[in-house]
Amino acid sequence: MRCHEVDYEILGHDIQLVEVELDPGETVIAEAGAMNYMEQGINFETKMGDGSTPDEGLMSKLFSAAKRTLTGESIFTTHFTNEGHQKCKVAFSAPYPGTIIPLDMSQLGEKVICQKDSFVAAALGTKVSITFNKRLGAGFFGGEGFILQKLEGDGMAFIHAGGTLIKKELNGETLRVDTGCLVGFTPGIDYDIQRAGNLKSMVFGGEGLFLATLSGHGTVWLQSLPFSRLADRIFESAPSHGGSDKGEGSVLGGLGRMIDGN
Repeated sequence: MRCHEVDYEILGHDIQLVEVELDPGETVIAEAGAMNYMEQGINFETKMGDGSTPDEGLMSKLFSAAKRTLTGESIFTTHFTNEGHQKCKVAFSAPYPGTIIPLDMSQLGEKVICQKDSFVAAALGTKVSITFNKRLGAGFFGGEGFILQKLEGDGMAFIHAGGTLIKKELNGETLRVDTGCLVGFTPGIDYDIQRAGNLKSMVFGGEGLFLATLSGHGTVWLQSLPFSRLADRIFESAPSHGGSDKGEGSVLGGLGRMIDGN
């Protein structure tokens, strides 16, 4: 066992968080800003990298940090360690509504590929790195599907899906999904980004120019509401960007806003 063993409990339904229980000396790592609360006895420290290779040289750390910076990820992770003498808990929440997925990496081939912004937390010893779609031509146009995150280890890791979680088991089948709806997949799944139909479908179909194609044998996790889709709808609805400004929830509507000065 290379990773620390941690116990956990998923709390909530639509907007979940994961509560991790640490024995004395155990550590869990998390993306910056993911912590929700922690009990007395747990101390935290922000470090460069995930701590999976403590003997890693400075140049190697800087190279890994540079890759994460290029993809919009933070170069730091926060390490939460139980420095007390009894079990203590620390909880992490996702940045937007959805489902937290617990991954027992030892049961999943010790590797999972996921969307770059889906990682929440993991047991110390888990390696968190960036990987790119091997077909760069399609990747540059594939949106979220171009840059992926790779989790490696034999402990627990936690990732986040927006909206409702859909879990698919592929046994030689092929699945085509919107690139933003893909959360992650296990080894044995071949991943590619391909053009979405003919030119007419690409321009007028409203489903994006490219789709993620997954085939092989393994597990695929999908999300019903990618954050990019949610953000686009909010942006389009904002009055300052041409959205509706009719005050749907008010009987007075626009008149009410005139009275209160808005």
